[in-house]
Amino acid sequence: MATVLERFADWAVAFRAQPLASEVVHHARRAVIDLHAAMISGAVEAPATLLERALAEELDRGEARLALGRRAAVRAAGLINGAAAHTTEVDDIFRDGIYHPGAPTIPAALALAQSLGASGEAFLRAVVVGYEISTRIGAAMGRAHYRYWHNTGTIGCFGSCAAAAELLGLDAKRFAHALATVTTFSAGLQQSFRQDSMSKPLHAGRAAEAGLTAALAAREGVIGSLDVIDGEAGYGRAMSDGPDWDKAVATLGKDFHITRMTFKNHTCCGHTFAAIDGALALQAKMGLKAQDIARVHVGTYKAALDVAGYEEPRTAAEGRFSLKYVVATALTHGSVRFAAFAPARLSDPATRELMHHIDVAVDPQLDAAFPAQRAARVAIEARDGRREEFLQPTRIGDPDAPLSDAQLDAKFLELAGPVLGDAAARAQLASLWKIDSRPTLRPGAGG
Repeated sequence: MATVLERFADWAVAFRAQPLASEVVHHARRAVIDLHAAMISGAVEAPATLLERALAEELDRGEARLALGRRAAVRAAGLINGAAAHTTEVDDIFRDGIYHPGAPTIPAALALAQSLGASGEAFLRAVVVGYEISTRIGAAMGRAHYRYWHNTGTIGCFGSCAAAAELLGLDAKRFAHALATVTTFSAGLQQSFRQDSMSKPLHAGRAAEAGLTAALAAREGVIGSLDVIDGEAGYGRAMSDGPDWDKAVATLGKDFHITRMTFKNHTCCGHTFAAIDGALALQAKMGLKAQDIARVHVGTYKAALDVAGYEEPRTAAEGRFSLKYVVATALTHGSVRFAAFAPARLSDPATRELMHHIDVAVDPQLDAAFPAQRAARVAIEARDGRREEFLQPTRIGDPDAPLSDAQLDAKFLELAGPVLGDAAARAQLASLWKIDSRPTLRPGAGG
């Protein structure tokens, strides 16, 4: 019987003969636009800026490009752009896989497409293949995997590898061996970002680089153990609790996960979004200002408290992973955008005071529904004695409450505009909406 990696590879190669449905193409464009917004905004921040210094010998040569146009070798571009894309916490999410597929998958595909001079259509198809394979592996590995592992690092390497293998046109045998090799590269521990660190975005960058490495190696004949995922001592048993691989491959080519992405509406950890949305909705319903609030109670799923548990955030990175801080800043200032993590806002007395009146707890009902549902139950007690409760059943930006194309455009311009300038950002946005019509993505070659 074929291994699960062989089944993924067989599907990918057979899928090349099929046209992409217009709905899939549209959603793939949306993913690419959203990723570029994240990548451009993160390109001027650490760790991307530090990686450029660290990898200087691999820059200013090659056909790939960093987010702001600097030449780079393929793997360096994947690493740096992947890290940049996950730095400002605005990249996409596949809810069922507890996973950000864009940050590792798209930078890897883009770097290789630029290097090969591939068309925009080939690039977009590779992105789709990377999303479809990796999201299924993420969903199969489940909550048991997410207990210790950071899925964007561990699962992300499958997205980048599959996208790269597709662009390289690997046959089914080499495609499967690429996936086998990248399985052994899978890494990224949640503990690495439970203190202030730059490891979390580095996981995404490393996953992009690992996928490129495995696919390029497989093209030259490097082989891996094809049962490394579903074998007795394989990935599924070692890093989860025995995934159902038949279920993972059952809907390939029928149900396209790329059409069900979450695009972020706040610039912080996605696990906090339902609490933010619920708090803002309840505040508006009750007609309160921040100073009118006596106490806030937030009930949500356990992973939100585990990952976003900073009680007294000191830095922007810690602030993005502090549920109490982002709820307090939303109630105090009306939104959670980049300004929320500027030094002055992090120390804002009104926000800090409100934080001390917020308590958070696991809601057993909402925890049982995770990861298929990301909800929060918010109660606000007003100083005038009123108390109301609100259930936020999903996050704004989730597939059942999606951002429109216009909202996605506005997000891109908000994030990319300050870096590129408004005119350049608008031009790039227009180009990205037509990326599949470009004959080549190699810069300076008419692409």
